[in-house]
Amino acid sequence: MGFINFITRAFSEGEKRDLTGPAVKFFISIAFILSLFQIVSVVWGKLDPIQLLATHLSFILILTFLYYSFSKQSKTSSKPTIPDYICSLLALGAICYFNIHAERISERIPIVDHLSPLDIFVGFVFVLLSIEAARRTIGMPIVIIVIIGISYALWGHHLGGLIWHREFSFSEVVEDLAYSFNGLWGSPIAVAASFVYMFLLFGAFLQKAGAGEFFFQLSTALAGRTRGGAAKVAVIASAFFGMISGSPTANVVTTGSFTIPVSRRSGYKPSFAAAVEAAASTGGSILPPIMGSSAFLMAAITQIPYISIVIAAIIPSILYYTSLLAMVHFEAKRLNLPKAKKEDIPNVSSVLKEGWFYFIPLVLLLFFLLNGYSASRTGLYGVLAIIGVSWFRKKTRMGVKQIFEAMVDGAKSSIPVTTACAAAGLVISGIMSTGLGGKLTSVVLGLTESMLLPTLILVMLICIILGMGMPVAAAYILTAMLAAPALMELGVSLMAAHLFIVYFSIFSAITPPVAVAAYAAAGIADSNPNKVGLEAVRLGLVGFIVPFMFVLEPAILLDGPPIEILVSFLTAVIGVIALSAGVIGWLQKCATYFDRILLISSGLLLIYPHVLFSSLGIILFVLVFAVQKKRPIQYTPLEKGA
Repeated sequence: MGFINFITRAFSEGEKRDLTGPAVKFFISIAFILSLFQIVSVVWGKLDPIQLLATHLSFILILTFLYYSFSKQSKTSSKPTIPDYICSLLALGAICYFNIHAERISERIPIVDHLSPLDIFVGFVFVLLSIEAARRTIGMPIVIIVIIGISYALWGHHLGGLIWHREFSFSEVVEDLAYSFNGLWGSPIAVAASFVYMFLLFGAFLQKAGAGEFFFQLSTALAGRTRGGAAKVAVIASAFFGMISGSPTANVVTTGSFTIPVSRRSGYKPSFAAAVEAAASTGGSILPPIMGSSAFLMAAITQIPYISIVIAAIIPSILYYTSLLAMVHFEAKRLNLPKAKKEDIPNVSSVLKEGWFYFIPLVLLLFFLLNGYSASRTGLYGVLAIIGVSWFRKKTRMGVKQIFEAMVDGAKSSIPVTTACAAAGLVISGIMSTGLGGKLTSVVLGLTESMLLPTLILVMLICIILGMGMPVAAAYILTAMLAAPALMELGVSLMAAHLFIVYFSIFSAITPPVAVAAYAAAGIADSNPNKVGLEAVRLGLVGFIVPFMFVLEPAILLDGPPIEILVSFLTAVIGVIALSAGVIGWLQKCATYFDRILLISSGLLLIYPHVLFSSLGIILFVLVFAVQKKRPIQYTPLEKGA
């Protein structure tokens, strides 16, 4: 029974500990040192890549074993166990080993310069520690994929047909995993250790400086006076937070604890209130200029300049949030929800007067990025700007204590991102060394007979399935390696192909049955998770359509003549509003089933980039608008279900 219990626990993810006593002091010390190390590495910039990446990953592993328990059933949840300390010491030993041998490892020629038995042992242990850290922070799905990838590299030569590859020895596999820039030290961990970390630190400083409260108050001031304003506040506030945090689940937990109860009190069903929060929080990862961590990962993998990705993502993000706000508005009109009292809503000018300076760091980020500064250095300048502007008001000033806490929070938030990137690097090693990527491209194109639309649908399903069990970073990296070449072979641009994958990797967070953002929101709303997930997909429907739009019409990515971009944007905006009205069942007045069919058809026709289709879509929209004007208003009774 004891062995069976151990196996059961090993197949579950860990749980965050509420550390106490010496353990918490040890943890915050390591977290602070890591943040300090990251800042110094950006300023100094002379570290060998192996030194930088190995030190970063090793510190993250130490923090993981201290902060995350072996499983959710672990009894000693408040303090690390002896095995946790042993794993931490092994990770600490790895820091020393890779720093001492960094020059030799960097300069050696793979395969030609053989590794010593000690190299193989240290590399193998480091790989095992990375896999265990990924299991604790993310769960078994990504670990299973890693194990399949490594097993394929070791024993794939026994397979026949298309998936056969040459035989690799154990030492060759370990070499590729731990001593090459395909495995642990590949682009995923490089991005996590540089761009992503600095922007997570930026987000932590922004929160500690009180920007969270300011953005929430600003959202309330902007939308609180309108009908159904509580849910609109949730959309705007979650967009602000999600853009910075990059984690839909963390965003839901942070902003949802305020917005969901308020939305429920204003008259929305619990499941609708939770779904709005889940959809809005998830969309934050596609909102420029920060876009969570996805834009940095995409820039590293594609070598497209970061600022080009941000510019391309502007119109798609506007369309998504326009649709979400429209759905919330139409739902409020359909239920005839009352407006909030004016005295309960802060004045926009008063809110801006109190916290206008929080926009300065964001403006500086854009300035430095547009002027060609590296993303990591830009993130550092943003952190310094936050500290500076926090002194504009006495109550927001960041002293030594607040700065220390922000640095610890930044390290803490980077744990799941880094462990996911490390695991993704291990999978990429297997794909690259065995040539599996090219073979899978042939398989995908064979299944879809090289037709674009079926290929897009298949890639979408791959993204959603992978994204159900892992963070955006890992889901994007894996799908980009496997499926992006297939899209580009069909003529899709590099930008559109990778943004397509980014979008569906992100929106897997609200796709049942494993909709992590919807589950988090359902817990706050005390509603059924599956019902919230389905509602979130309905509300976020445009997020599932926009990627197909920009693949078919590059103008949506600001690629084309200005007049073409403008026309595509305007018709798309009308289209998402028409689609939103059809989904909710309200335009000017309550929509009949026939109205809804016409509105949804109008939206899809306007979204599709073709003059004839767009013209027909406008005619249908105007027709429904005119017909509804003559009907009496009929509201839907408030529903009290989950």
